[in-house]
Amino acid sequence: MSTRGINFLGKWIVNKFPETATADVVSVDELTRKLIADAKAVGISRTETDEEVPSLYRVLVDAIVHLDPGLPE
Repeated sequence: MSTRGINFLGKWIVNKFPETATADVVSVDELTRKLIADAKAVGISRTETDEEVPSLYRVLVDAIVHLDPGLPE
């Protein structure tokens, strides 16, 4: 993932990731598709989001598992 791709992913998770997200296959697939579409809309290619992250799907599952909306970062 390029620096631009990593920055986008981090901001996307902070700003657009639903607090009610669940780790089921369908929900994570929908979030992955939304992430890719939002990246494309701002000119970030799939290549930029895939370069260093082996799986966007896995990144989103990890974000769901570690999401604790009540605590500051």
